[in-house]
Amino acid sequence: MSKSTDNLIRAGNPFSVFRYRNFSFVWASTTLVTMGTQMEAVVLGWLILTLTDSPFLVGAISAARMALNIMALFAGAVADRVPRHRILATVEFLMAALALVMIVLILSDVLEMWHIFAIAVIAGMVRVFQMPSAQSLVADTLPQDRIGNGAAFNNPGRNIAMLLGPLAGGILFNTFGPKGAFTAIAILYFLSGWVALYIRSPGNGIAGSGLIGDSREKPSELGSVIHAVIAGLRYVKGQQVLWGTLVLALVIESSGWTFHTTLMPIFAREVLDTDSTGLGFLLFAFGIGAVAASLGWAMIGNLRHVGKLMIGSVVVWHASILVFSTSQSFYLSFAILTVTGAGFASTQVFLLSALLDTAKSEYRGRVMSLRSLAIYAFALGSLSSGFMAGLWSAPVAANIVETMGIVLVLLLAVLAPKLRTL
Repeated sequence: MSKSTDNLIRAGNPFSVFRYRNFSFVWASTTLVTMGTQMEAVVLGWLILTLTDSPFLVGAISAARMALNIMALFAGAVADRVPRHRILATVEFLMAALALVMIVLILSDVLEMWHIFAIAVIAGMVRVFQMPSAQSLVADTLPQDRIGNGAAFNNPGRNIAMLLGPLAGGILFNTFGPKGAFTAIAILYFLSGWVALYIRSPGNGIAGSGLIGDSREKPSELGSVIHAVIAGLRYVKGQQVLWGTLVLALVIESSGWTFHTTLMPIFAREVLDTDSTGLGFLLFAFGIGAVAASLGWAMIGNLRHVGKLMIGSVVVWHASILVFSTSQSFYLSFAILTVTGAGFASTQVFLLSALLDTAKSEYRGRVMSLRSLAIYAFALGSLSSGFMAGLWSAPVAANIVETMGIVLVLLLAVLAPKLRTL
């Protein structure tokens, strides 16, 4: 890319990040795979609820998808050693293959509960390599001064997927059953892997986005993977903004995330008396708020006060869930969920921006792997939320979990003052 063209792009509107070819491919691949994972979450949750009538097992299947997330520590080190677009494509093709296995089991009429949990665990182990690679590629394929804008636009793609994926999954499950839903999921995973093959970044030794050089260490210059992991942990420990943001990720994974993945199917059936299509529409409302908020933040060229905005977004997100838990009206719940989605998406924008802007290029894969590792808190949160919903009710579980989330994030704001001044 010539210097004059590069200057023209930088001077343009926020959408000009899509003039960077490789960022566009990263965005498309991430959007497709997220749509598949969102469909899969809805389909698995409703399938388990249909087969067992157990809120606890709905939480357990969400937890199973994250059971081997400890691999995230090594995934980040691998992402700092191996061309990231190749990792991304491999992961997404493997996810497509696992979806095909589910289809074969369903069509053969031999599907059992242990099959569902085993595939969920294996898919979770594979998927853990996706986040560090995909999110690091956002920064790899853009100049330093466009990373924040790229991070902001990465979230609308994911949120569009969250808007359409659950709705499509709910409708397909209701119309064609789990086999039809998993067919669509497999196609989305395959397409995302195919798009990832076209990504080129400086880390691959190919000029792709106009960036010059690459500060990542070459594999031959790195020590063992374990040494790389330890070095990454030491780096994060010395950066209050990084560890503060990662602790915040732990909080939201154990509280806010469990609501729309684990508790929503239970709310839909037991509180709002609707079916899988109704669940899809509720999550569609969540997606509307998420897309609107993430696009709004993406339109701001230079975000300021990211730390304060991140903390405020978490509070709004969790507080709206507390309000939602008091509603027994489908339409009122639909309206509240747009606010919930906005709070969720805003948090994701600021969290990703804080991590990518603060972390050095050579550590990005490992920093993002720690962000992936935070998903372990989601597994614990899902199990506890499902257990409490089964023991008491979904509204009681939501009240306990979301109140805990608000208290913890406010405490973090006190313990990590640099987070507030970011």
